[in-house]
Amino acid sequence: MAAGRLFQRSCSFPQGQLWRRSLSATAALGGEKTSYGGLKDEDRIFTNLYGRHHWKLKGALKRGDWYKTKEIVLKGSEWIIKEVKTSGLRGRGGAGFPTGLKWSFMNKPPDGRPRYLVVNADEGEPGTCKDREIMRHDPHKLVEGCLVAGASMGARAAYIYIRGEFYNEASNMQVAIQEAYEAGLIGRNACGSGYDFDIYMHRGAGAYICGEEMALIESLEGKQGKPRMKPPFPADVGVFGCPTTVANVETVAVAPAICRRGGDWFASFGRKRNEGTKLFCISGHVNTPCTVEEEMSIPLKELIERHGGGVRGGWGNLKAIIPGGASVPLIPKSICEDVLMDFDALVEVKSGLGTAAVIVMDKSADVVKCIARLIEFYKHESCGQCTPCREGTGWMTKIMYRFVEGNARPSEIDMIEELSRQIEGHTICALGDAAAWPVQGLIRHFRPELEARMSEYKQKQANKS
Repeated sequence: MAAGRLFQRSCSFPQGQLWRRSLSATAALGGEKTSYGGLKDEDRIFTNLYGRHHWKLKGALKRGDWYKTKEIVLKGSEWIIKEVKTSGLRGRGGAGFPTGLKWSFMNKPPDGRPRYLVVNADEGEPGTCKDREIMRHDPHKLVEGCLVAGASMGARAAYIYIRGEFYNEASNMQVAIQEAYEAGLIGRNACGSGYDFDIYMHRGAGAYICGEEMALIESLEGKQGKPRMKPPFPADVGVFGCPTTVANVETVAVAPAICRRGGDWFASFGRKRNEGTKLFCISGHVNTPCTVEEEMSIPLKELIERHGGGVRGGWGNLKAIIPGGASVPLIPKSICEDVLMDFDALVEVKSGLGTAAVIVMDKSADVVKCIARLIEFYKHESCGQCTPCREGTGWMTKIMYRFVEGNARPSEIDMIEELSRQIEGHTICALGDAAAWPVQGLIRHFRPELEARMSEYKQKQANKS
């Protein structure tokens, strides 16, 4: 009876002001938008990001989840993909590939094999802490997103591959999945739509490499988490040899809101090719570290001042920022002044949005030691399958820790940069690139600091002798 009432409520939840949004003044005037940021509360998709409200099904229904989900599913895969393409949504896991296009790869003539959606909840990128907030405080967003995304590609089931360390997140997700089954929202005849769709959760064992889609699929199949060559791509031969799409938690979780409010609504945020809202993780030397949903293309300085409480000791105390998680090159204060937080703007300054994990370093930070520690992380997490990554990360770690002391020659700066270029683009997966880019960013912006440190070390050694 309780399940029936919950199901009835999910299909008849009154449309509230959460779903109503007037056009922005800029759009009304017909001009092009030139300022970004300051997202209004009524435009936020993740309304329980901080766990202030109940995370179970009753709380989710009050926040508007599962509203008109049956209608969305019944409109069919072509309509869902059209709305996602209209929205301009790009993958939120780091690569930024157009989501609607990626999902459309699955809509090929049936060949007898089942299709699967795999959700990458292995969030292991240093500094990134967004997906865990969704799974812990708003798990029904992801469950509903799995159903909508699965319907867009004709998948029969979704596998949520969750990082092993996420105990509370896995527990809440399992409860949410069970609640959805009991309410008739997923499983046979999901939401009364006639579409059968199951969701399974698989817990990993904490390997960073399993965040790479092919390594994740290998692990899901019970093998070692090592990336495999592409092609064939997952859309052709994925998990269990069947067509598969691997998508990030945030990417999947926003799909129902896009379908309810319309792709044009989502596309009204951010610059062209960088549309939508985004979860930003702000950590490091700021006064109030947090995860916050904001408009894409918000200026980096405004993001930190408005939501991070500003840099510790004031903006003038800033040294550098890693804008998109540990794997993207850092940028110095001079660039941070006016750069926008989106894919294209950060590529222009030779960095990247990545997972939008903003790591702030003030002048008290030893930037060389910080990068050395990151390279040590990538050395530890390399699966060892590709020689450039297996050997190169070890070499870079040794050199970087000598740079920390200054125990090196200036010519070695060019040597380690060349080494990073030999790793970048020469491995099966992107872990080699992730290890190379922090070093390249350090040399690009802080070469004088490296040279000064070497000179000081040489002088100290000379004084000792």
